[in-house]
Amino acid sequence: MSTPPTAAASLPLPGPPNLARTLTARRGGAIPGLRYRPVAPADPEKAAEIDRRLEEWARGLDLFPEAWNGDFAGFQFGRAVVLQHPEAADLERLTAAGKLLLAENVVDTCYCEEDEGKGGSRRGLGGRLIMAQSALDPYHGTPELQEQWLLGMQADGPLRSYHWALKDYAALATPSQTDRFVHDIARLHLGYLAEAAWGETRYVPRVWEYLVMRQFNNFRPCLSIVDAVDGYELPEPVYARPEIQRITVLASNATTIVNDLYSFTKELTDPTHLNLPQVIAANERCGLKAAYLKAVEIHNEIMEAFEAESALLSATSPLVERYARGLSDWVAGNHEWHATNTHRYHLPNYW
Repeated sequence: MSTPPTAAASLPLPGPPNLARTLTARRGGAIPGLRYRPVAPADPEKAAEIDRRLEEWARGLDLFPEAWNGDFAGFQFGRAVVLQHPEAADLERLTAAGKLLLAENVVDTCYCEEDEGKGGSRRGLGGRLIMAQSALDPYHGTPELQEQWLLGMQADGPLRSYHWALKDYAALATPSQTDRFVHDIARLHLGYLAEAAWGETRYVPRVWEYLVMRQFNNFRPCLSIVDAVDGYELPEPVYARPEIQRITVLASNATTIVNDLYSFTKELTDPTHLNLPQVIAANERCGLKAAYLKAVEIHNEIMEAFEAESALLSATSPLVERYARGLSDWVAGNHEWHATNTHRYHLPNYW
């Protein structure tokens, strides 16, 4: 049972277990009991080509701080987008998706992540993120001030990454698809701000509060571009329907919990970092193992709802079926990327 509202803020997060035992017990592979759809491995040649294009683009824009040496290859951006978009219309659209993914990670790491040692901080985050949003949602004013804004957008790596990634995406997507992405990034930034505020005040949210935050701070900007990457458009009046919004959100929430589960042992080195198992453990006063397995159950319920509701909607229209399949492909491919990326993720010894 969740704690009362007045108690949640004072609950301590549980400390890390014996990390040496945890990290050596399992390495890679899928989480036992997790609901997911297996996919074929990514085409290594295609993934390598996307990586080559992305690294050339990123180096040309001078996006990587010195401290990031080696991180690009370890993240496996090319393999990620090839897995997530198996029906992509062409390499150009896969590359555009990769640029957006890379830019989102640059902004998150350089602006938000204090533990990365790469410049991120909770303090003053709102000011940085409003400038980041303007790199996607341009400032309009007098010619002189617009020129100053343009110069400002090129003076910082995260801002450059957003500005040029969106420019390349917009050349391939329709105006409504581009605006959809800009809106979803605003949602993402709102989630970043909520997480940062809780970190500053050491507030431990109730489970439902945490999941509300993660519904904003999640992968939705990546999922809602599936139609553009696949070379078609789900028309805005259809996309805006509540039932289409719901399956988009369910898919985004499921895959974000997957990230919490696979990142769990990595994040234990900072016991103040919020993830779903940590929040469950603090609220329910249980051990990390019980909390982790409860988080798997929550994921599975959300995933089951996504699959069932997507199937019903898919029967109503071939275009909706194609969009729902694209969401499902993204979720499945992203799971495969997490489960096989042993450079970044290790599972705890809970089975």
